[in-house]
Amino acid sequence: MRKELISWLQVDKLIDHLIPQFNTEFDAILMIQKGGIIPGGLLAEALGIQALYIADVEFPKEFELERQRSDPRFLSWPATRSFPENEKIAGRKILIVGSAWGTGRCYSAVRNRVNGANGQPFTCALHYCPNKNLFPEEKPDFFAAVTDAWIIYPWESPKGKSLVIS
Repeated sequence: MRKELISWLQVDKLIDHLIPQFNTEFDAILMIQKGGIIPGGLLAEALGIQALYIADVEFPKEFELERQRSDPRFLSWPATRSFPENEKIAGRKILIVGSAWGTGRCYSAVRNRVNGANGQPFTCALHYCPNKNLFPEEKPDFFAAVTDAWIIYPWESPKGKSLVIS
């Protein structure tokens, strides 16, 4: 898979591309750990949103998935390590922010939790990867770019190491 390292300036341009898409005012931003923290913070500052929450959702790694295939009851259940209380979500418009929508599993899990808490979820990604998406009928409500590359964001870059991408 092709990899692409993007700069802080490119992130800023992606945020600038997202903001005009918002056709509603949000009550809170729910940032998907950890890729959504920086774009979520940038959007919160730009939109003047004070209520910020973190969702830490983890799906099994590939080697665990392989082992679980023999018992599919456990295949798609994520582990939620951190999520805001239902009272902070109920009756509110929640912007769910991550860096990239790849398979869509984390976004779907978080969106379903927001729905379950009687919140109104809206999903937002800097990059949307339709060729990796496991949910063909779904995509982010808001996204800045479509890609087929593995995006390496500036906050993920190997500081002090070779920046040559193979």
